[in-house]
Amino acid sequence: MKTIFKFKYILPLILLFGLSSCTKDFLKINTDPNAIAPSEASAKYFITNVEYPLYSPSRYAYWRGVLIFASRYSGYFDFGFDHCWWSDELGYKFSSGYNDATWDWLSDYFGDIDNFLKLTAPDGDFANEKMHAVGKIIKVLYYQRYTDVFGEIPYSEAGKADIVQPKFDTQNDIYQGLISTLDEAINTIGDNVKTGDGVDDLGQNDIIFNGNLQKWKKLANTLKLRIALRAYGAPGASWTNSVITSAFSTGAFLQTGDDALIPKDNEITTWSSACYGDIFYGFGGTGSKFTVSKVMIDYLSANNDPRLPLYAQPAPGGTYTLNRPDQANNPEGYENFPKRIAYIDSVLQKATGGDMTFTDNGSSVEITIPENKYYIGQPSRLNSQIKPFVVYQFFSIPGEEIIQKKKQGKPIFPEIVMSAAESYFLQAEAVVRGLATGDAQTLFQNGIRASMALWGVDAGKAETYIATAPLAQLTGTVDQQLEKIAVQRWIASYPEGFEGWSDVRKSGYPKELSKGVHDPIIFGLGDDNGVFPQRLIYGSKAYNTNGNNVDAAIASQGPDLQGTTLWWAKSAK
Repeated sequence: MKTIFKFKYILPLILLFGLSSCTKDFLKINTDPNAIAPSEASAKYFITNVEYPLYSPSRYAYWRGVLIFASRYSGYFDFGFDHCWWSDELGYKFSSGYNDATWDWLSDYFGDIDNFLKLTAPDGDFANEKMHAVGKIIKVLYYQRYTDVFGEIPYSEAGKADIVQPKFDTQNDIYQGLISTLDEAINTIGDNVKTGDGVDDLGQNDIIFNGNLQKWKKLANTLKLRIALRAYGAPGASWTNSVITSAFSTGAFLQTGDDALIPKDNEITTWSSACYGDIFYGFGGTGSKFTVSKVMIDYLSANNDPRLPLYAQPAPGGTYTLNRPDQANNPEGYENFPKRIAYIDSVLQKATGGDMTFTDNGSSVEITIPENKYYIGQPSRLNSQIKPFVVYQFFSIPGEEIIQKKKQGKPIFPEIVMSAAESYFLQAEAVVRGLATGDAQTLFQNGIRASMALWGVDAGKAETYIATAPLAQLTGTVDQQLEKIAVQRWIASYPEGFEGWSDVRKSGYPKELSKGVHDPIIFGLGDDNGVFPQRLIYGSKAYNTNGNNVDAAIASQGPDLQGTTLWWAKSAK
């Protein structure tokens, strides 16, 4: 007969997670807690439910935080076509419901990682210093995402039992704290390859690296480089140079095949762990669907990028009639119809190389696009007035694996925690900036190779691209080289919007995104007059429960607006 084993944190965790893991062991715990013998108890059973909610959260958080904000601010996906439920101005005008869903997701996740760290701490019920080190790395991944979305957030006082209203720390302090945490984790891991034997081995319960500590160490060191380069040049960030030197002296960076990924689960309900396909198909009809942005498609098409058919699908095409609004009932629409139609026509003409027909019938126009032939990106941030003329069938949707619905037995592209491609691009950037030594061209092109490999691109096609595409040659001035690195990193981050958005804010590239929008006849300018979004507004819960510290953060970093530039970011151009 097995003994009931009591823990301080196991009940809160089971109540909090309430999900069956993709592993038999975790399923066993969830279905029969009494079946846990002391010899079987381990924190390994809780790691899965610490890893995936940060990258594959519930449907509301995924729909709002991941899709509406991150994936659209990054310039990857668009709404705003004719039958879409929303104009592409959604998210650029404040909505407390969408904003609060994102704040609540990220602020509440703290309890997940904090509990795991308590469980594995020296005085925890499942004390294990190596599991604790993995938890520290996940904590850094969490806090970097959280602070890069909102700016100043609770950090140093978060989780302290005697502090109900934690202060909001500056990003400079948070970033330096994250570096210290990573150094602790790296030192703890050392040369160890796993967290222990038997139940002390994270193994397959660790859905990112299957318990491989050396890959976690590489991730931690690469994350150090990301944090340091993001902070580089910011006020008071002189510490970044020594951190970059330290990262290169360790030399353990993610390499091709080391990609940190979260596989998409085909069993857990979308209400607990969602994916793009749950939103693309799950809401019914065309209203909730989304297209790939013009900026992304243009870069891929212009360089004959073999990732294009994996990132997107050819536009369905067809023949459609667009009617001029009635002058009496919609004088603004009637007056601006020619300009709006001319804009749409120019986008389609460029994408098809003129292989289309455009017939002006006075009160209407008829447009024909060849079916399933061309990749056509939709312009971002289009307003509600031009929306009726943005025909869904004229634009490309994301690749099949990106929008594959769950529980269909088909592959779904994983969530990117950190890719080997980003690792190489970060190293190349450090070398170009003179912060490290190495062959920047080789590192840069290895980043392209690693991205191609992640997507399963044929090696021969990848080499052809590297040999022929202008965007694959690290030539020109330092600024031109940095632009190429930034754009390739942005392309490689697709469809992971949070890092894509951060890359644009920090580097200013692609310029087509960072410059914002200006013509109100075509675009929705949002609450900040077309400025590229720099952050999200604090959630209602923060104001309601910790208002004084929210006010202090606003006084420190600037108005609580989407256009307020974060400490590490370049101003939008």
